[in-house]
Amino acid sequence: MTRPDGAASPVRTGPLLAVLDYGIGNLRSAQKALQRVGADARLTSDPDEVAAADGLVLPGVGAFGRCIEALRAAGLWETAMEAASEAAAGTGRPFLGVCVGLQMLHETSAESPGVAGLGVLPGEVTLLSDAVKRPQMQWNRLDKNGTDKHPMLDGLGDDPWTYFVHSYAAPVGPDTVATCTYGDEVCAAEARSLLWACQFHPEKSSATGLRVLENFVGLVAR
Repeated sequence: MTRPDGAASPVRTGPLLAVLDYGIGNLRSAQKALQRVGADARLTSDPDEVAAADGLVLPGVGAFGRCIEALRAAGLWETAMEAASEAAAGTGRPFLGVCVGLQMLHETSAESPGVAGLGVLPGEVTLLSDAVKRPQMQWNRLDKNGTDKHPMLDGLGDDPWTYFVHSYAAPVGPDTVATCTYGDEVCAAEARSLLWACQFHPEKSSATGLRVLENFVGLVAR
């Protein structure tokens, strides 16, 4: 099979995941972790490749406003918003937000006043407690809040630990499926239908993080 430019299309080895490439951070580490758990994960900003994907992944590191700006500059803001909205409604493809990728799903962030997020999930992202060191840059235990049956958390066991690097967090609410304690109760993961998101970095969270990614790949493969 060839692409419109005449080059050979890569051979698919599993569910095709588009890791949205908007030039922020080490996106390739997320791509490689997804490949490790069986996905055909491709770092891309190509509209045709994104449209052909079975699922989408939105990683993010750094400042909320800078990530939103870069997403717009790459021509991917509308794509991400529409795909995340459809996933949340259960009518589209599975969508995974990671770290600032989770935060961008919300309406606004105190980190970047006046900058609109994707607005798929409600509320403002706010600064972590003054009582703790910021950023949280450490391993922390996930509290699954009695939601062990949620497929994102399947197989994580009774004492899962994941790696966090962040100073801001989304509000704890109806979509929260896991929290951690860092000064206060902090939103660690959210889910609504086919939209999943985690504040921690699964690609840096050893076997626990790989299991979360494996669970997402399983969702895509259904």
